[in-house]
Amino acid sequence: MSENTRTEIATLGQFGLIEHLTKDFRNASPRTVAGVGDDAAVIGGADQEQYLLLSTDLLLEGIHFDLTYFPLKHLGYKAVVIGCSDILAMNGLPEQITLSIGVSAKLSVEHLTELYDGARAACEELGIDLVGGDTSASVTGLVISVTALGRVPRTAVAYRSGARENDLICITGDLGAAYMGLHLLEREKRAYKDHPDPRPKFEGYEYILRRQLKPQARKDVVEALAAEGIVPTSMIDISDGLASDLLQICHSSKCGARIYLDRLPIAKQTYDMAEELHADPVVAALNGGEDHELLFTVPLAMQEKVARLGGIDIIGHITPRSTGAMLVTPDGSDIPLQAQGIGQA
Repeated sequence: MSENTRTEIATLGQFGLIEHLTKDFRNASPRTVAGVGDDAAVIGGADQEQYLLLSTDLLLEGIHFDLTYFPLKHLGYKAVVIGCSDILAMNGLPEQITLSIGVSAKLSVEHLTELYDGARAACEELGIDLVGGDTSASVTGLVISVTALGRVPRTAVAYRSGARENDLICITGDLGAAYMGLHLLEREKRAYKDHPDPRPKFEGYEYILRRQLKPQARKDVVEALAAEGIVPTSMIDISDGLASDLLQICHSSKCGARIYLDRLPIAKQTYDMAEELHADPVVAALNGGEDHELLFTVPLAMQEKVARLGGIDIIGHITPRSTGAMLVTPDGSDIPLQAQGIGQA
């Protein structure tokens, strides 16, 4: 490799880098239904009714979490949720995980027990099994790798590439809370740096803290959709922010989108924290990431069924590719969506 041809990774971004590195790979096995490019790989097998789903996630200390304020039990729980959310984003249900860790010398057996206590709590809550993993020494801090496996009926799998013109754009839960929870934790860390008896001020912001430290995998939504006979035309896990993840659907589905500012679900504590920090809650909702809600599209004919489920907001619709992806303000102005990727997901 010549330094004269060096390309900085930042010029490609996360998704561009993945596409660049994997574009020349060809699937050799006829059982590989879908590989790189979705939340999980889709694999066929002897079962003619279902596909196997497989995803993997890597979490690095100092990049994805800070042990100064992130309890190990919560971290173990969150690691499992992150892995399982990718399975849920394919409209499937998780069944097993493997958990591998790289451990630095600063951690004891008791610390790791806390980590695994949290992972076990998430497994029990989701009804899944820990079936393997690995451990290794690490000189760069704690490293966590989660591989999740699940299944989905062959007729119900939801890819990022299935959105069609006039489909409704739907979102579960609310947006931006995890990002504002992260900012609250970082603020208190700075305020009490080197303090002998730190007493961080979290009162009134328990919700956004929980959204950052202990997010919920939306298994309930996938089960509710199946009970109503609703098969999303596309779906993705909100890990990188609404704007970035919607643009992923638009890229894969070769379509545009229009979402409406006054329809974005944003919790009161998110607004309150943003006001304290002199930040824009809409920026947090669009670009914050780590919400781990589900963004999906359904045909227009499904509007009443989706509305009956509750807890799901219809925030816009799919448009032709030529229109681009736009945020529509209350005065009718169109603002092009951009993938800022300011979260840690």
